[in-house]
Parts: sequence; C-alpha cells; structure tokens
Amino acid sequence: MAMFAVYPAPVGVQSAAEVLKFPFADSIKYGILGVSIALLLLALALLAWQTFRYCTQTNAAYRQQVNGDLVYSDGESRAASNYSGAPSTRVRGRLKYLPQLPRGSYSCRTEASFTSSGCSRTDGHVAEEASANKVEGSLRFSIYYDRLQSQLVVTVMQLEGLLDLSQKLSLQPLVKISLMWAGSEAVEVEHCTDEEGEETPLVLWQVLQEWKTRVVKHSCNPLFGDQFSCILHQHMALEHVSLKMQVRDFDKFSRQTVLGEVRVALGQLNISYPLELQEDLQIPHKDLVGEVLLSLKFLPTSQRLEIGLLKVRTVFNEICSDAALHARISVQCNQCKLRYQKSSLVARCPVTVFNEVFLFALPEIPLQQCKILVSVYETHMMSKPTKHLIGQLTVGKKNSSEDRHWSMMMHSVRQPVATWHGLLI
Repeated sequence: MAMFAVYPAPVGVQSAAEVLKFPFADSIKYGILGVSIALLLLALALLAWQTFRYCTQTNAAYRQQVNGDLVYSDGESRAASNYSGAPSTRVRGRLKYLPQLPRGSYSCRTEASFTSSGCSRTDGHVAEEASANKVEGSLRFSIYYDRLQSQLVVTVMQLEGLLDLSQKLSLQPLVKISLMWAGSEAVEVEHCTDEEGEETPLVLWQVLQEWKTRVVKHSCNPLFGDQFSCILHQHMALEHVSLKMQVRDFDKFSRQTVLGEVRVALGQLNISYPLELQEDLQIPHKDLVGEVLLSLKFLPTSQRLEIGLLKVRTVFNEICSDAALHARISVQCNQCKLRYQKSSLVARCPVTVFNEVFLFALPEIPLQQCKILVSVYETHMMSKPTKHLIGQLTVGKKNSSEDRHWSMMMHSVRQPVATWHGLLI
C-alpha cells in the first residue's frame, strides 16, 4: 500500500486573493464604490441635460429665423413706475408712437438691392434686412438739453429682452448713437417715391456726432450707464434734429450685425429737464445723407467696365479747412471680387467735384451678376488722419433683374451714361 505524504505549501506561494486584499473593511469598500457610481450617474445626467438644452435652443432659433414674423414685447408688461430714478429726473414710460420725421425724410432703397428703384421707410439693404427679420427688446435711455449752454446730453442706460438669433454662443451688444440734422433744403432724387407712390423731394441728413457705448459681453440684458454730450449750434433747431440709436452685436473680425434701432425726433419732446424714455427696438433702415453723380460705360471688345466718379453732394455747414473726401470703388462680378480702387483726396465742400475714371477688367462672359459698391469717406488731415464713412451706394445687375442705370449703360454701349444716386448710411 502506497503512502503519500502531504507537505504544506511554500511560504512564498500565496493565493492572488490574499495578495490583493485591501486592509479595509467590506463596508468601507462598498461605500466608496457606491459614491463612485453616484458621481458617474450625476455626470451623465448633466451631460444629457446640456445636450437637450442645446438642441431645443438651436431648433427654436431656426424656427424663428424661418418664420420671420415680427414679435414685439407687450408695452404694458413693464411699467416705468417700477424704476426709481433720481429726484431731478422725470420718468416716462415707453413711447406709444413712432417718432414722426419731417416730410420727405424717407430712406432710399439702392437700385442694386431691389428690382424696383423706390424709396420707403423700410430698410434698403438686403444684408441688414435679412439679419433683422426678427426684432425683440427695448432700450432705456435719457435725454436732456441745456438751453443756456446749448448742450445736449444723452445717457444710455440698459437694454432689455434682446433675442439672440446668431449662431454664436452669446451676444456682445453695444449701442451706436448718431445725432442727425435734417437740412432745410429738399433735393430731388430720381425714382424715389413715398408711401403713397408719389415722387417727393427728399431731405438730406447730416450726421453731427457719432458715439459708441462700451461692449458688454455675453448678455442679453446689458447695463451701460454711458453718457455723451455735445454742443448744438444756434441755427440747428431741435425740430430738425433726430437721434438714431442702433443696437449692434460686436464682432472684431467681421462686420457688426445690426439687431435693431430706436429713433427719436427731439422736436416732439420736452427735454428741458432730464427725460427718461424706454422704446422697443425697430427694424433698421437707411438714411439719405447725400448724392453721387456716377457714370458707367461698358466696353464689350476689351470686356472692361469704366466707372466715372463725377460729383458728390452732401450737407456741409461747418467750415473745416482740413476736411477732404475720397471714395473707394469695388466691383464684384460673377462671384469674383475684383481689386478695389481709391480716388484722390479732394477738399470737401457742399458739391465736391472729382471727375475721375476707373477701369475694371471683367473676368467672364456673359455677365450674370455684377455689383458696384461706392463708399465715400471723410478725412481730416490737420490732426492724426482718421477715416470716417459718410455713406455708400450700390448699383449693378442680378441674375433675374438689373438696375435702371445698368440697363441704360447696356443700351448705350461705348457711351458713358451718368445718373445721380442716393448716398445712404
């Protein structure tokens, strides 16, 4: 009978369970495991909630852009009595009317932007009209005019209820303020009609002062508190002065988007004391600030476009020996942007004469699209040279339509055709 001896295992050989055994009690280990599972579930819940919010906000913004209906907040929802102003400040609720501008102060639609070359009170620029197809929000500000010192003081307080329709993460709003004076003399611009369809002489506006508030980042209800002041000359009656305040979304690397605007005719308000107002934002539109006599000539053999900058007429009351005008002309043909050209500096006067011709070589035949953009700038040479935009005009041809000036040029090949165009801002 065989005998088998059983020897004990070596001391160095132990089970894996005994090696990995933690020096903690089972209750502590299960507690740590439960806390880890709870934190993981909380993180997954937060991720699901943020994904749901992003999807709902994106869909809502898309539906609002497609719909394009104007939605204005209720004028009775926020009463002005809820705001406690300073003892010397008269508080007034939202205006229940739109400021009435002098007759003839209509905004012109450029001939290149629309098929019909008419004038109306709506916006005349396609890009800004597309960006402002829905306006919501209100602007709170105060106005005061000191008659003894002929000083106008404008204070921008707060924006409320801005609607973010951009594809960015958040808005960066600012307010651009333009103090505009309507010239006493009316001018006649061809093919400009009022709301009744009658041709009405238009009034040229002059931008007296321009200010900008600070940029408030990542806010749809920004607080500003910025104050601006200027001296009004005695000949500039308040009946011909209007305040234009544009709310813009600041973008450092591209053109700022205009979200809406507020217009106030100072002649209709009693601003002998500080007066606080709150108005809903309206769809922005352009103002007529001058005229440009432009000539066009098409040379089909060499496929060249000749643009003649002849005269620029603006409202100019102040005598500035260092003020000069120059124009920048750019052409976009068949989705190809040509190199722009600049005119020489000419001393500014009520009618500034340039008489300069610019040649552009058109790339392709036939011409399906051609857009001519003329921008007029003012420069002061005495101090540090600064460039200030006076206004712009657009003329050209689209796929399915063309402007009257362009049609006249194509019917008069190799012959220059000159026409006055409204300068808008």
